Amino acid sequence: MSARRYRCAACGNLTRFDVTSTRRTRAYHHYTVGGELEVEDEEVLAEQVEEVACRWCGTGEHVLELTDAEAAAAPREATT
Repeated sequence: MSARRYRCAACGNLTRFDVTSTRRTRAYHHYTVGGELEVEDEEVLAEQVEEVACRWCGTGEHVLELTDAEAAAAPREATT
């Protein structure tokens, strides 16, 4: 699964979002002799994004998912 990129049409934010999602995963659980859990080889089988909200202006109403072309053209770090 590729990472999604978002843009807030209200304030121009490209970097900070609160994303609520549900994931179904398969993972190898490795317990140490002392009982400490270490999760290894986690694979995401399914993911459903339920809500995306802009961290800057606090709304999710204007958040857009970028297309692959838009994401490639978007700067990696926004300064706005």
